[in-house]
Amino acid sequence: MLVRAPRAEDCAHWREFGWRAEPDAAALAAEHEAFAAELAYFGAEVVYAEEPLPGALDAIYAYDPALVADAGAILLRPGKELRRAEPAALGRDLERAGVPIAARLEAPALAEGGDTLWLDERTLLVGLGYRTNEAGADALRRALPDVEVLTFDLPHYRGPGEVLHLLSFVSPLDADLALVYSPLAPTRLLQLLAERGVRTVEVPDEEYDSLACNVLALGPRVALALDGNRETRRRLERAGVDVRVYKGDELSLKGDGGPTCLSRPLLRV
Repeated sequence: MLVRAPRAEDCAHWREFGWRAEPDAAALAAEHEAFAAELAYFGAEVVYAEEPLPGALDAIYAYDPALVADAGAILLRPGKELRRAEPAALGRDLERAGVPIAARLEAPALAEGGDTLWLDERTLLVGLGYRTNEAGADALRRALPDVEVLTFDLPHYRGPGEVLHLLSFVSPLDADLALVYSPLAPTRLLQLLAERGVRTVEVPDEEYDSLACNVLALGPRVALALDGNRETRRRLERAGVDVRVYKGDELSLKGDGGPTCLSRPLLRV
C-alpha cells in the first residue's frame, strides 16, 4: 500500500485546495502515522511516496493520481487542476517501488482514481462528472483492452467545488458485498450490483457527510473506517464485516478524504 505523509508547510494552502478548515499540522501528522500503522497491523507493506510536491496538500490522498492494473500503473490526469502535477511525481515513486508505468493519460482526458472501481478482474466501473470525463474513460479503455469499462453519470449534488467521486457513494467490501449511499448512486449502478449478486449495506442519511461511505477493504469483509459513524458500523458488523476504525478529524474530515483516498493499493496477495 502506497501512502504519502503530510508536510506541515503544506497546511497553509488549505483554502486554495478547498479544505473545510485549516488542519493542525501536528495532529494531522499524528493521525496519518496512526493510519499507516493500522495498514501495517493488517499485514500490508507500507510504501511512502517521497517525490517532492511543494504546497500540494491534497497529495496525501494518494488514491487519485493513478490506477493500478495487471500490466502496471496508469497515471491519470486529475480534473482538479491543482493536482495535475501529482501523477508524474507519483509515477517516479511507483517506479522506485518496482511498479511499471503502463500508460499515461494526456489532454483532453481527465480521470481521478476516486472515480474508478474494479468490480472484478475484467470489469472497471468509471464515474463521469466534474473530475473524470468521457475522454478519460476512453483513454482507460485503450489502456485496458481486455477490460470492460462501464461508465456512470455522477450527480451534480453540491457542484464542482465539492468532492463527489464514484467511491463517494459505493465502497466494495467483498466480491459479493458493498457499502452504498443509494440516494446519490446511479440507478444503473445499483442494478448492475444486483445483477452481479452483490449485496449492499446502506449508509444512513445522517452519517453520509461524515464520510461513512468511504471505507477501505483490507481483505474480504475486513474494513478500515473513519471513527464516529456508529450506525454504519453496526450495519456493517451485522453483515459480517470486521470493522477497524481510525481517528481522522484532521486527516479525513477537514479534507473530505477517507481511508480509501489515503492509500493506493499496489498489490494484493
